[in-house]
Amino acid sequence: MDEKKACSHKTSIGGQAVIEGIMMRGPAVSAMATRMPDGSIDTEIWNNKGTNAWYKKTPLLRGAFNLIDSLSLGYKCLMKSAEKSGMDLEEEPTKFEKWLIAKFGDGMMKVISGFALVAGVALAMLLFMVIPTYSIKFLDMVLPLGGYKTLLEGLLKIAIFVVYLALVSKMPDIRRVFEYHGAEHKTIACYEAGEELTVENVRKYKRFHPRCGTSFILIVLIISIIVFSVLPWYNGLLRIFIKLLLLPVVVGIAYEIIKLAGRYDNPLTRIVSAPGLWLQRLTTNEPHDDQIEVAIESMKPVLPVVEGEDKW
Repeated sequence: MDEKKACSHKTSIGGQAVIEGIMMRGPAVSAMATRMPDGSIDTEIWNNKGTNAWYKKTPLLRGAFNLIDSLSLGYKCLMKSAEKSGMDLEEEPTKFEKWLIAKFGDGMMKVISGFALVAGVALAMLLFMVIPTYSIKFLDMVLPLGGYKTLLEGLLKIAIFVVYLALVSKMPDIRRVFEYHGAEHKTIACYEAGEELTVENVRKYKRFHPRCGTSFILIVLIISIIVFSVLPWYNGLLRIFIKLLLLPVVVGIAYEIIKLAGRYDNPLTRIVSAPGLWLQRLTTNEPHDDQIEVAIESMKPVLPVVEGEDKW
């Protein structure tokens, strides 16, 4: 038991569930393991770039840059894993897909990926910027809300986020991704506890983790209530524009909070982490053993060569 405690530590290694797989990012290298259609596990490894840049290490400033980097890498891995896993391989292409193939050939996936990215950003803007702002403005015209407008706007954003997660979690394909998400968390927890990475060891850990992206988004939404409280309400478009300008500030503050919550375990950090851990009940599911195997295969290549190099 003492040896186990001596080996335990908080790691900076993090990951993301993808289509039939998991991407893990370590201090020096990253890896993506994908369950292939024939049942084998394909593991791709690459060196991390730009991790030592000053703007990725400066407090408050590093949050926005690391988020952009993580979103970019995660999106690329998501698209690549969909191809590797044979997603929609047996389905007959639609007329629109046939037109894309004829028009763009091998570049079709890039076109689809670009369209999906733009559509995703537009949907996020609509759900978390436009709808909350104008809903509260309209409600204020009917029932004067006074100084509670920003608080109600923030609570509406959180409600939209929770409902959105609850709805997508019911989709079979997303449920599979959330199972891999649970496997990712369990594997990291097992490693942090100093135990050997085996299916049996990983299985017994919880599927919730304080450094999860779900927790991070929730903290961003909560911090935005405070930061956006000083913004004017008389012009909806102006308010949305200033929100976009202040978004890096909100992300920077949230990033520092999530780092503290992931590094320390005390009553304060437990209180901060509690809402996010609860929300992970929607974004993680208990994984099957074959999914844990994939998580372990994605974890092994990113483990530090020098002991302690990955300390959070």
